[in-house]
Amino acid sequence: MSKVVAIVGPTAVGKTALSIQIAKVFHGEVISGDSMQVYRHLDIGTAKIRPDEMAGVPHHLIDIVDVDHQYSVAEFKSSAGRLIKEISGRHHLPLIVGGTGFYLQALTNNLTLGSQQSISFREHWEAVAKQRGSQFVWNRLEQLDSPAARQIPVGNTRRVIRALEVIHQTGRRFSDQPQQEAVNDYLLIGLTTDRPVLYDRINKRVDLMMDAGLLNEARWLFDQGGAELPAGKGIGYHELFPYFTGDCDLTTAVDKIKKDSRHYAKRQLTWFRNKMDVHWFDLVSGKNQPNDVKELIKDWLNK
Repeated sequence: MSKVVAIVGPTAVGKTALSIQIAKVFHGEVISGDSMQVYRHLDIGTAKIRPDEMAGVPHHLIDIVDVDHQYSVAEFKSSAGRLIKEISGRHHLPLIVGGTGFYLQALTNNLTLGSQQSISFREHWEAVAKQRGSQFVWNRLEQLDSPAARQIPVGNTRRVIRALEVIHQTGRRFSDQPQQEAVNDYLLIGLTTDRPVLYDRINKRVDLMMDAGLLNEARWLFDQGGAELPAGKGIGYHELFPYFTGDCDLTTAVDKIKKDSRHYAKRQLTWFRNKMDVHWFDLVSGKNQPNDVKELIKDWLNK
């Protein structure tokens, strides 16, 4: 059984910076736990770490698929599990870093994710979504599994259908998927800060992304058929598509990115607090220091 540290929490709270510090001290390698950073060409809107920021620390599961690929939690779980074995075999510390709650839960709790996906079932509900709208499909999930529905936005039809598919295949609620025996020993480090401070950081981060060229990145994705692509569902991209089609002005689109990002951060915090056993730290306000995290990890590794 390998020891693995996971650094989790909402967007814009400093996970990337802390992960580099931890990796340098404990000979770590980073495995991205973010569902959008897997996509090539999407760098700014996904807050992807730049090569010059990696400080020589190896990073995995970044830039591994094209934007038309439907990357799944099952793929993440399989790839991350393999990487954990490889990194531990090198006597390095695996560090899972990211904010995609269900990805982290599936890995750390070794969730059963259902059997091979049923193409016909999925195609049926995709057709229903086109005919009757995403709200109708989400309402069906809410009827069958309200806890899961609360964690999945109405507009994320692919995840809603995936949850329905798992319920259909297993006969169990998506939110109650049974746990298998743990494969690894995980220490979960959560970063957070006061909500007004977090929201202000998110708003400023979006402005910085726009200054860095997010509009051009989103335009590229739009030109690839973004609205119909899996990657086109990501926050920071789909909000700009109406601007490209002339259905809203740029200020409205950017404000929508900020709003969606704040709502996503709230959902992230709720997920990690309710679903996972996390040790929380507030580095932004100075209530805690990086050394506090390092001491916890050091004690845990020595157990």
